[in-house]
Amino acid sequence: MNHRQWKVILRAAAGMFAASLFLHADSSAADIIARGAAEPPPTASQPQTSTPSFSNVFLILEENHSFSDVVGNTKAMPYLNRLIRTHAVATQYFANTHPSLPDYLWLTTGSADGFTRDVCGDGFTVTADNIVRELAGAGVSWKAYEDSLPSVGYPGCGSGGYVEKHDPLAYLSDVQSNSVQLDKIVPFTEFATDLAGGTLPRFSFITPNLLHDAHDGTLSQADAWLKSNFKKLLKSEMFESGGSGLLIIVFDEGTDSSRGGGQVAWIAIGLKVKRRYRSLNFYQHQSTLRLILKGLGVSTLRSIRSRYDGVLPLGRGRQRACHLTRV
Repeated sequence: MNHRQWKVILRAAAGMFAASLFLHADSSAADIIARGAAEPPPTASQPQTSTPSFSNVFLILEENHSFSDVVGNTKAMPYLNRLIRTHAVATQYFANTHPSLPDYLWLTTGSADGFTRDVCGDGFTVTADNIVRELAGAGVSWKAYEDSLPSVGYPGCGSGGYVEKHDPLAYLSDVQSNSVQLDKIVPFTEFATDLAGGTLPRFSFITPNLLHDAHDGTLSQADAWLKSNFKKLLKSEMFESGGSGLLIIVFDEGTDSSRGGGQVAWIAIGLKVKRRYRSLNFYQHQSTLRLILKGLGVSTLRSIRSRYDGVLPLGRGRQRACHLTRV
């Protein structure tokens, strides 16, 4: 197999992460899930390698808990597990590494960009291609809503429950050197205002503070914060009949180093997402980055695409559509 053939295979495989989760990807699996079949067939047809378009994408990061800590833990996280029972879950999703900052960079640049530890402050800048550069180039609006951020574009390492290491967009040269982009890093209190006013950007990167993301706080605190802040979003037009919003909730890293950073929970919610779907393929944070960009119409990924198409062999095997209350 020559290099050109291998690149074609890798690109097709990368697209399967999106295709396996969405309604148009495989009608037989979607029909089975819609009927709530108790005993689905063991395999589903090979999904198409296409990604639907989304009006808005919301990415929420939680912290430092493994898949088994979260999924099925209805005592600590009843709200999130209700969402898990009825929406799509990537059951073989693994963080890339430890600690937090490199994982956050994988989600926003498709690489750890040479970072192997949590650092902050002057002199720590990522100049590589990244999600802000791609979105800005395509004219797609974005904001980072940071819980406990003391002010718009705050440049410090931390304040109260806010820490810069959980705010990867603050490390990007495209943001640091551009006041217009820097002003898009805002306190989370603006989220409710923008939702009520119909002024949400097309991409929202959302970071709870250290208590609300289960880093320093409990899973119960994280669950209560999700319920308090996102029930209204899921009842908005974007997630009602005819809407095309996508909400992704993912944990940055697990509690072991399996496949890099441990197995973590990844949940996708939206009308274009197959309900109760469970993906069995292996994915990591760069898969989420590609999904976000393609779903927002950014088809020319330039260095991001070439960089992470070769990072891992995204699963090409058949998917199982499962009607599960616990995975």
